[in-house]
Amino acid sequence: QVQLVESGGGLVQDGGSLRLSCAASGFTPPYTIGWFRQAPGKEREGVSSISSNEGCTYYADSVKGRFTISRDNNKNTVYLQMNRLKSEDTAVYYCAISIGTTSCYWNYYGIDYWGKGSTVTVSS
Repeated sequence: QVQLVESGGGLVQDGGSLRLSCAASGFTPPYTIGWFRQAPGKEREGVSSISSNEGCTYYADSVKGRFTISRDNNKNTVYLQMNRLKSEDTAVYYCAISIGTTSCYWNYYGIDYWGKGSTVTVSS
């Protein structure tokens, strides 16, 4: 059974940093794993992803240069380091996985499993 459990969200001031973690289990390569976010009143959008062979890493234009995705294979955990946070980064962040692929294509419709989400609030 696939499980994705997020942690690390919270309240931070504008310009601050947070690190999200996603403890993942119940699947084997190949896969692409990463993060989506959904702000109030907006559609869920892809933020960042990384493939199991690390041949592909994706970042949304809005987070390039500020967010970094990484993996600890020993802990089966994926991280999203978020720096220079802005109020527009406020959202619920979801860990997600697409199994059976190492594609760079990171889209809502390609996701097989979702975590329950972790809230990030950036105060100005």
